[in-house]
Amino acid sequence: MKRLILLTFTLFALYTAVAEEAKAPKIILGPYIQACGQNEFTVVWQTDTDAVCWVEIAPDDGTHFYNTERERFYQTIHGRRPIGKWHVVTVTGLEPNTVYRYRILNKGVLLNQGNKRVRYSESKGSNVYRRQPYKVRSLDTDSKTTRFAIGNDFHDKPELLSQLFSKEVINQSKYDFVVYNGDMVSSFESEQRLVESVIAPSVAQFASEVPLFFSRGNHETRGAWAINYQNYLPTQTGTPYYTFSDGPAFFIVLDSGEDKPDSDIEYHDLVRYDHYRQQEAQWLKNVVESKEFQQAAVKIVIIHVPPKSNGWHGEAEISKLFAPILNNVGIDVMFCAHIHKYRFTEANDPLSCCNFPIICNPNRTRMDVEVNKEKIIYKITDAEGKEIINNEILIQ
Repeated sequence: MKRLILLTFTLFALYTAVAEEAKAPKIILGPYIQACGQNEFTVVWQTDTDAVCWVEIAPDDGTHFYNTERERFYQTIHGRRPIGKWHVVTVTGLEPNTVYRYRILNKGVLLNQGNKRVRYSESKGSNVYRRQPYKVRSLDTDSKTTRFAIGNDFHDKPELLSQLFSKEVINQSKYDFVVYNGDMVSSFESEQRLVESVIAPSVAQFASEVPLFFSRGNHETRGAWAINYQNYLPTQTGTPYYTFSDGPAFFIVLDSGEDKPDSDIEYHDLVRYDHYRQQEAQWLKNVVESKEFQQAAVKIVIIHVPPKSNGWHGEAEISKLFAPILNNVGIDVMFCAHIHKYRFTEANDPLSCCNFPIICNPNRTRMDVEVNKEKIIYKITDAEGKEIINNEILIQ
């Protein structure tokens, strides 16, 4: 009888262990790098079950990742570790222009009874035993150059994204980061739409190691899921408009909002972008007065919708609200998208109301940009690999 009880207990323990192992979280998307700076970067990923998570980092010094205990960074919200399937961890205290190895780890939450009882699964994470850990390089304002790629207006074409931003093209030796300048989806109707059209193909190609910055387009503001945009694409400010610096350049990433009046029937009385842009303009005034902006050798603006005083409502609002703030503060170029064709607008064009040049990148292309203190060199390549534009702007 005692043997039977012992056997039953042993089998039950084995069954429980196997069941809990089966419930251990699996990484189903990511990781991808967001909000990268000189001293920090943010890692985002998704698991198949609810979990708590963390990131471990190690210097790229030739030691094995298991050589010593590595520093941990946790996802917390006001001191609490959130439980969920989407995980956002910011790694801080880094050195500029330094390569760091990292891995992501998750511990499934099998039972959560608050202060009474919490039961976890086995911890699972990215493999650093049989494969190399992920690597990311922090940005550097002391560098003489910054190199990046821009894509925009793909409108739910993951195959095109994978072709233009393939891992064979986008890597740390060639690019410091990538910018998606809006309308990567046609409508943000669901999490699945953003994941399948943008995030998953980017992760498959480069985004686990090359930082990705996003400028929201007017089509990302549309759809039932659009209000959740920031959950997947966190920024340094916690808003879709933000700044960052790399090499000699200071970047202002603006959010153009929608392109039609708030009262348009297409928005079903669910938007207030006029007021939103006014708030953004107040933020922008503080940016151009900052020491970091004023001391930068090169000043670049990135925004999806280009300014045009006699254009659609969004274009006119950008001309009215943003252009007066940006004029006479030394902007060297504004990178735009939206019109689905290449357009170079000279400085002091009366319709843009801007005293700096504006470049609209066409859709279904990749723009490669290299910036130094003397000039901004850019070339545009189509999906067949043909170079269709090669130009430069001299820094004044």
